[in-house]
Amino acid sequence: MTEDSESGAGGIWRFWPLRLVLFFIVLVALYAGTQIAMLALPAKLSGFPPQSVAVAAALLGCAVIVAVYRLLVRWTERRPAAELSAHRAVPRFVGGALIGFLLFAGVCAILYLCGVAAFGGWNGVQNLAMAASTSLLAGVAEEAIFRGAVYRLFEKGFGTLIAIVLSGALFGLIHAANKGATPESSAAIALEAGILLAAAYLLTRSLWLPIGLHFGWNFTEGGIFGAAVSGNGAKGLINTSLSGPQLLSGGAFGPEASVAAVGVCLVAAVVMLVLAARRGEWRPLRLRIAA
Repeated sequence: MTEDSESGAGGIWRFWPLRLVLFFIVLVALYAGTQIAMLALPAKLSGFPPQSVAVAAALLGCAVIVAVYRLLVRWTERRPAAELSAHRAVPRFVGGALIGFLLFAGVCAILYLCGVAAFGGWNGVQNLAMAASTSLLAGVAEEAIFRGAVYRLFEKGFGTLIAIVLSGALFGLIHAANKGATPESSAAIALEAGILLAAAYLLTRSLWLPIGLHFGWNFTEGGIFGAAVSGNGAKGLINTSLSGPQLLSGGAFGPEASVAAVGVCLVAAVVMLVLAARRGEWRPLRLRIAA
C-alpha cells in the first residue's frame, strides 16, 4: 500500500483532523523533549564530553520520532508508513542534502555578489558533529510534523494547492517565535521553506527527500557558513558576516529572511512542483473530513 492510497482508518480516526491533532501533539512533544534533553543531559552526565552527550540525545530523538510516526500511522490509518519506507531512503536523503547545500551556497553567492556577505576565518571542525546532529533533528522532526502530518493530512482534506498554502503558512507562523523574527522573516519561511519542502514531498511522496533537503540547508547555513539558522546563532567552518539592508541580509534572523533565499527556493520549488504535476501527483481541490 502506498501513502497516497486510501488508508484503513476506522472509528474516530477516519476523520483526518483528529489524526492531525494527535500527530501534531505527540510529535511536537517528542521534538521539544529531545531539545530539552540536549540542554539538560550534558550537565547531568558530567563524566562524558558535553557535546557527545548532546549529539547522542539528538540522534536518539531522531530514531524515536521516526519510530513513533510509524506507530501512529499503523495505529490510526492501519497501513505501513510508506512515506518513511527504507526503500530508496538513502539516495533520497543524500540527494536532498545535496540540493539543500547547493541552494544555500547559491544564496551565499548572490549575497556576496550584492556586497552583503563577507567570508573570512577558519574555525576548525570541532563544531561539525553538533551542527550535523541538530540539523538532522530539525530535518527529521519538522518534516515528520509539517510534511508527514500537516501537509499530508491537509491534502487529504483539501487537495494539493490548499495543503501547500496552509502548511506553509503554519510553518512560517511557528518560526515567528524564534530570535530576531519579524513578520517579513515569517513570510519568507512560509514562502521558501514551506513551499519548497512540500514540493519535495509531493515529488516523491516520501519524507526522506525533504528531510535530506532540510538537513542540507541547515547544516550548510550553520555548520559550514556559520550563519544564523532561523535566528539561532551558529559557529561553522567559515566565519560569515552580513551587512546592509535587512531585505537583503535577513537581519538578526539570518539569511533565510533575505529576498535572495526566497527567490532561490521558490525557483527550486516551482521546478519540483512542475515535475510532480507531470507525474500526476497533484490532487484537485476538494473538501473532505473523513479520509
